[in-house]
Amino acid sequence: MQLGFAGMGIMGSAMARNLLRAGHAVSVWNRTASKCEPLAAEGAAVAASLPELARAADIVFICVADTPDVEAVLFGPQGLVEGLGPGKIVVDHSTISPEATVAFAERVNALGAAYLDAPVSGGETGAINATLTIMVGGEAAVLEQVRPYLAAMGRSIVHCGPQGSGQKVKAVNQVICALNILATSEGMLLAKRMGLDLEVVHRVVSSGAAASWMLSNLGPKMIANDFAPGFMIKLQAKDLRIAAASIEALGGGLPGTALTHRLFDEAVAAGLGEQGTQGLVNLLGWNEA
Repeated sequence: MQLGFAGMGIMGSAMARNLLRAGHAVSVWNRTASKCEPLAAEGAAVAASLPELARAADIVFICVADTPDVEAVLFGPQGLVEGLGPGKIVVDHSTISPEATVAFAERVNALGAAYLDAPVSGGETGAINATLTIMVGGEAAVLEQVRPYLAAMGRSIVHCGPQGSGQKVKAVNQVICALNILATSEGMLLAKRMGLDLEVVHRVVSSGAAASWMLSNLGPKMIANDFAPGFMIKLQAKDLRIAAASIEALGGGLPGTALTHRLFDEAVAAGLGEQGTQGLVNLLGWNEA
């Protein structure tokens, strides 16, 4: 199978690299072509355009930032759609609107190609270590065709239902993540304000009922004042916007999500959007504690 990968950001480049390391033939594309150079040095072919990428590949993976970006990659001028046809499979790893996903899938299916929405969780570490959780919406039979390649990128690959279901599950995931990030930020900030040894606090609470992925992975970064992005604040804000739209359509009533949505938006407005999500603690006054 020839594989194509569009989107060489923090996540996409690591995922494409794992496909290469698993021995698969991979062509890559990115809007800023220079971002393809590290993968090219490791053996990937570089497609000059999205139609070229689609024509050369049996399966095309996408990992870009937001709903409009996926739409542009698929259907914009010189988009993937110009090279798609019967027998091709599109797998979108981006986190985008579930409603838009269903519409995109219908347009791709109309060409005779198959479509899976397959957002991921695990951040940069999971992408690098091929331990991502991949939540998949679409036909089960198509997932089984793609599963061997997903297995090169993730540890847990779960069929969540029809097209759009992967994105719905990802919205749930991001709501829980955001609330855990806020809890970790407030807990570590409280410890700092109380003058406690932060490493001792982290070791203790990480071994008890307060343990979480966010505490284990982001707590040490807060202590070290390391705010480099594994997953950017601005992307978490975008994901909460998507979740908030679904919540509103279902009648609302989730105050914790509303709070974290507001706080992450405030963090972006405060110029923290390029920081990793552990940077939420800076919005709360980490440097003043």
